Amino acid sequence: MTEHVFREQPYERECAATVLHINERGGIVVDRTNFYATGGGQPGDCGLLIRTGHADTRIATAVYGDDKTEIIHVPAEHGDLPLPGDEVRLVLDWDTRHRHMRVHTSLHLLCSLVPFPVTGGQIAADGGRLDFDISDPGSINKESLTSELNRLIREDHAVSDRWITEDELEANPSLVRTMSVKPPTGSGRVRVVAIGDNGSVDLQPCGGTHVRSTAEIGTVAVTKIENKGKQNRRIRLNLV
Repeated sequence: MTEHVFREQPYERECAATVLHINERGGIVVDRTNFYATGGGQPGDCGLLIRTGHADTRIATAVYGDDKTEIIHVPAEHGDLPLPGDEVRLVLDWDTRHRHMRVHTSLHLLCSLVPFPVTGGQIAADGGRLDFDISDPGSINKESLTSELNRLIREDHAVSDRWITEDELEANPSLVRTMSVKPPTGSGRVRVVAIGDNGSVDLQPCGGTHVRSTAEIGTVAVTKIENKGKQNRRIRLNLV
């Protein structure tokens, strides 16, 4: 089992770890990691795995193993790989990770402004998008969304997370905004991300990484609203 350091410490740029094993494809599994694994529309982290006396191993991405208990670090090249038991340091490509955090948090703000169910989403280093099941397309436009997003960003709302029980989630189904992906259950608890005091701006289940406050996002712009079906509208935003 891999300890998810990124969950509680999203600003941890370096992490000491011990190699557990190398899988059949050359993926590296360690006991703890600050690398976010691909999921929820957010890409897996990239960076370096460093060992004393060896060349650095470039990590192209991180993904979950089949049973979701392990995080696999995928090397960019299958060369001099570490051995089980090796002590290593995992160093994030921080600029890329931080941009993902800024984009991910801005998409939560977008959710707070568009009161329709979310049907999909994607995060990249320069921006992201959310798809909404919108019954009244005329109720949204790029200019007003851009203005409102940047207002919320400037207001410098705190971003925090906490855990609730699965029973609490079941009693508050409106917390779940996504139609296609439901929060993982079975562990007895679910992580929720709150923006503003007690989630006054936005509150929803999420396993991704986020900035500490909305002001850290910086300026954003809604660049396109696309028709992706009878009611589905895709809203794209970029970091400026």
